[in-house]
Amino acid sequence: MATLTDEIAATAARLVVEEGMEYGPAKRRAVRVLGRQRARSAELPGNDQVESEVREYLAIFCPDTQPRELAALRAIAAFWMERLAQFRPHLTGAVWRGTATHLNDVHLELYCDDSKAAELALIDRRVDYEVGSRPGPRGELVDVLSLAHTSAELGERVSVHLTVLDFDDLRGGLKPDAGGRSQRGDLIALRALMASA
Repeated sequence: MATLTDEIAATAARLVVEEGMEYGPAKRRAVRVLGRQRARSAELPGNDQVESEVREYLAIFCPDTQPRELAALRAIAAFWMERLAQFRPHLTGAVWRGTATHLNDVHLELYCDDSKAAELALIDRRVDYEVGSRPGPRGELVDVLSLAHTSAELGERVSVHLTVLDFDDLRGGLKPDAGGRSQRGDLIALRALMASA
């Protein structure tokens, strides 16, 4: 018999796939979809459980479309990683983990000696972008440079988010998660994934 945690995970997975939501917001919304105002922390599924449900949902409902969409998103990631190679780009998120659909954005992390250098590189290349921020690995706000990439394969514009981190953050960023899986990968690792697909 499914527990509330299992129901939240399955509902969150549907929201992740069908609406392109991130895991945290999807879990919170899943609680409301299931008719609850809130859930105790102990009742919320971990990201690993949600990811497992996402993979199952994709296998059942999207086996014909998702691999093509993922390949197109990974091609976009590779394009920008090549253009920004000097900033040690690493792909992360659903596109790296292999669970992305056309609704997902591409998330790259840039490990820079100078936090403004990536922004200057975009300006030099006449790339339109917007600047935002998010909490970094040490809790401080870091810049996120967001741009749009038109994908001929998908027939739509895809958002690419470049999180600008310090070069020193790279060492901690390469540590595997509790399941031993990497949370991000460089261009060489991405190309290996693309070749094996």
